[in-house]
Amino acid sequence: MNDRDKETEEARRSLAALSRESGLLGGVNMRADAGEAPDAVEIWAKRIGRALGLVFVVLLAINLFTGWFF
Repeated sequence: MNDRDKETEEARRSLAALSRESGLLGGVNMRADAGEAPDAVEIWAKRIGRALGLVFVVLLAINLFTGWFF
């Protein structure tokens, strides 16, 4: 094994440890058990939140170009 292989293996171990500690690598995991399936309330809350976010972005973009709202 050369130095590059050792560094690669060490990096993979570090990423695996980080993934175990944080739940999801690069994402937000607010559930106690990551393997548990989400219930209907969580699914609908996520859908509503994303829809409201889209509406707010569109309104802010319109306001940026026209100045009508604020």
